[in-house]
Amino acid sequence: MHAFRIPLRVRFRRVAERDGVLFEGPAGWGEFSPFPDYTPGAMKRWLAAAREAATEGFPPPRRDRIPVNTTIPAVDPEEAHALARASGCTTAKVKVAEGDDEGRVAAVRDALGPAGRIRVDANGAWDIDAAIRNIRTLSRYDLEYVEQPCAEIEEFAAVRRKVDVPIAADESIRSEDDPLRVARAEAADIAVVKVQPLGGVRAALRVAEACGLPVVVSSAVETSVGIAMGAALAAALPELPYACGLGTIPLLVGDVVRDPLAPEDGSIPVRAAVPDPELLRTWAPARPADLLERVQRVDAA
Repeated sequence: MHAFRIPLRVRFRRVAERDGVLFEGPAGWGEFSPFPDYTPGAMKRWLAAAREAATEGFPPPRRDRIPVNTTIPAVDPEEAHALARASGCTTAKVKVAEGDDEGRVAAVRDALGPAGRIRVDANGAWDIDAAIRNIRTLSRYDLEYVEQPCAEIEEFAAVRRKVDVPIAADESIRSEDDPLRVARAEAADIAVVKVQPLGGVRAALRVAEACGLPVVVSSAVETSVGIAMGAALAAALPELPYACGLGTIPLLVGDVVRDPLAPEDGSIPVRAAVPDPELLRTWAPARPADLLERVQRVDAA
């Protein structure tokens, strides 16, 4: 196991750095990097995903490259424009529900042009009325979909009935039972799935099948080891109608591999990510025992 801590270029989900533990096993490398607000019980799925990658590997791929979106944090419009223009991607996911949402989305639309695709992500921050109001305002910029407008399934089911923009469920899909709840509530048009929170690539494939909805594979802002896990899921899906949220390496100050899985012309390759020993030392935290002990606590939970 190798602990790491890498600063973020811009704060994301109220954190300024990403940390975790990388596992090396007979099948390759896995990443365990839950956000600090997760409980030890929820972190068990993140740990299972890392161990699956390191000990079992991944299902056979159906494709060798994955189209990805760029992720635009809640920055000012000028920086949003620059990030979107520099990304090389034709799809952007813009974080909203913080600061000048309309200015940020308008700037990204200008950067991508009329043919670009824009999706926005509120991370469950709006109530029903705010979601309806804000989606109607932002819809003038031709949104592909709105991700997790509210916190609860019942809330964004109500939002979905009032707006014309497709709704995607993200944080509401964290276990194999969740897709059934989303389907029964007619709450979403699209399912966003992430390998670590769902417990691994195979578990995520089962969730995608249970959903009966188009799937977008997304990142938890991981190193290239975690991105490789997401790419393996996207590569194994029978269909991949949307660009995936796996283009997040540029949000990190550095990486643990020499050849990061960063977007190139709007896509990333499907391949293994093998950390470099020197980079593991570079990004080792001052107190690696704290992160290694987290693994033990999660194991015992």
